[in-house]
Amino acid sequence: MTSLRIGLAQTRQTGDLATNAQTILRFLKQAAEEDVQILCFPETQTVGYRVDIAETDAPSPVEALHRLHAEVATFCAEAGMACILGTETLVPNEPTAKPYNSALVIDEQGQIIATHHKTRLTPLDDLAYTPGNSLETVELCGVRVGIVICFEGFRFAETTAACVRQGAQLIFHPQNNTTRPNDWKTPIHHAMITTRAAENTVWFASCNACLEPHQNCRSLVIAPDGRVHAQTELRQEVLLVSDIDLRLATRAMFRFDREDSAQVLFADTVSRDEFDSILPSGDGRAKA
Repeated sequence: MTSLRIGLAQTRQTGDLATNAQTILRFLKQAAEEDVQILCFPETQTVGYRVDIAETDAPSPVEALHRLHAEVATFCAEAGMACILGTETLVPNEPTAKPYNSALVIDEQGQIIATHHKTRLTPLDDLAYTPGNSLETVELCGVRVGIVICFEGFRFAETTAACVRQGAQLIFHPQNNTTRPNDWKTPIHHAMITTRAAENTVWFASCNACLEPHQNCRSLVIAPDGRVHAQTELRQEVLLVSDIDLRLATRAMFRFDREDSAQVLFADTVSRDEFDSILPSGDGRAKA
C-alpha cells in the first residue's frame, strides 16, 4: 500500500459520556461516507478529560464504556474502517487505582487489537490518571502505526522514536489541549509536532479536541519532511480528511541513512555527485 486516507475528528468534548457518544458516532458515520481508512479521535473523547472537562475523581463508568467501545468496534467492522479512540480504562486488579488515560485501537475488522496507556503525565494528569509503561505499535490497513498521547508526544522525543524503532511509518497523536488560557503555547505545540515528523521522517497526525475558548493547538497532519500537509482551524468542530503517501515515510533521519537523508535535507538542490565520495561502496568501503 502506498496511499492511505486518514481522518482526524476535531470534536467537541464534554464530561457527559452520552453526549460524547453521539459525537463519536456522528463522526464515524461522516468518516465512513468519506472513505476514511483510519479515523483518530482526541484524547479521552469518550468520557472527557479529567482536567477541567470531567471530574478529576469521578468513578469510571466502566459498563457504559464497554458498551460504547463495543458499539464503535461494531461500526468499524461494518464500515471496514480502523479507529483510534481516546478513552480511559481501569488498571487490572487494582480497583481503587486511578484509571489509565488510554487510546483504544480498533482494526478494520472491528477487533480491539491494542490499548495504549499514556506514559508521561503532566502534574494535573497525575491527579487523575495512572501512567502506562510501554510504547507499542500495531498494524492497521497494512501500515505499521504508533500512538503517543498529548504530553508524551509533545515533550518527549523518545516516545515517538520508540514507535519508529518498531517500524512505524505513521504516528497518531490524540491530544486535549486545553481549557486554560495558554494560547501563547500554540506555536510551540505546532513546532513540536512538526519536529516529531521531521526528526524521524515519518507521518505525524495530531488530533485535538475542539475547545472553547482556548484550543491551544490545531489538528495537524505533518509530512515526513516536516511540512504541513493538512490542518484545521482552531475552535471549529470538523473532520479533517487527508490522503498521505506512505512512500515518503522512509524513516531516513531516524536511521540517519546518509543517502536517504540527503534527499530529505536537500531535495533537488544538491546532486548525489556532490557527496557521492562519502557514501559506502558495494564492498562496504568508502569511495575514493
